Amino acid sequence: MKFSYTHKVFSIALSFLVLFTTLSLTIEKHFCGDTLIDIAIFSEAEICGMQDIKMDQDNMMEKSCCKNEKEVIDGVNKLVTKSFDDFHDLQKLVLIAYSYSYINLFEELPNAVIPHKNYSPPKLIKDIYVLDETYLI
Repeated sequence: MKFSYTHKVFSIALSFLVLFTTLSLTIEKHFCGDTLIDIAIFSEAEICGMQDIKMDQDNMMEKSCCKNEKEVIDGVNKLVTKSFDDFHDLQKLVLIAYSYSYINLFEELPNAVIPHKNYSPPKLIKDIYVLDETYLI
């Protein structure tokens, strides 16, 4: 069976769809005050350096103005595959009828019998078109 170009494109697109739906991402963001400093998807976000500075006045520690946010996007953990036995009786019947009609839709036709395949026309002695004065225009 020959596969067309569109069949190959759809196959590749569906494989990427399965890949990206099962992929989990972690997005980290670093804010300094209200300003976004860095965003990282597969690694840790870089810090601005203000986090390390702690002001010490009379043994009082000030709260840092920096904060980190982490978003986790979960992918599909388990792909569900069903067997034929998991379907109800009506679903089995519809599936069998659909597959049977679809298979017979593309059934090849038998070779056509050409009755005049080995027939050779008789040899012309006179030009009949000129004698009957019939001309194609």
